[in-house]
Amino acid sequence: MVLVVAAGETVVEDLVASPILQRRGETPARDVGEDVILVPPLNFGVVDRGIYRSGFPTSDNLSFLDALNLRSIVYLCPEPYPEVNAEFVKSRGIRLFQFQIEGSRESFVSVSNHTIMGALGVLLDTRNHPVLIHCKRGKHRTGSLVGCFRKLQNWCLSSVHEEYVKFASPKARPSDMSFIEKFDVSCMMECVLGKIYRYHVSGSRRRRLVYENTL
Repeated sequence: MVLVVAAGETVVEDLVASPILQRRGETPARDVGEDVILVPPLNFGVVDRGIYRSGFPTSDNLSFLDALNLRSIVYLCPEPYPEVNAEFVKSRGIRLFQFQIEGSRESFVSVSNHTIMGALGVLLDTRNHPVLIHCKRGKHRTGSLVGCFRKLQNWCLSSVHEEYVKFASPKARPSDMSFIEKFDVSCMMECVLGKIYRYHVSGSRRRRLVYENTL
């Protein structure tokens, strides 16, 4: 039995029946009847199939991340990764992509398109999935990157804004939404050289924007 604790609620899930809680080709080594408590990071959410977002994971969240079977982490802070987290990703063979974005109110004013395109390129490459995006609190930097990703998915701006506010409230920043609105998705064409971007239809019939190498 798995106990997933989130937002003050405890949800009981079957470890075997839930693919997200099962590692590739492995059977959890534990005694029958033993409870496993999984605590998601602050502001955890699902962006799309194989793409997650959150605030900074603490040591209490590592078992939850382990259950996601992550291949990659997109880290949006300038500070070095803490030793405990660094040891975790190293021991699991998780690739860490760091994009150094300051956490100030006007942080995205000085962020280059190259930085955003680099982070989006990681998200679009399905070889990096499952992937977790996180900053400190999973609000502004993470929300801005996800907003740009939504524009690539052709979301309308009102829906992008609604999602941003959902995670950033009560401290949503107009400067972040301004950055998202002004982000020119055509600049991503620099990243598609040698690649084909197309929509894949998953088993759930949802359209997913991914790319494949053509070189």
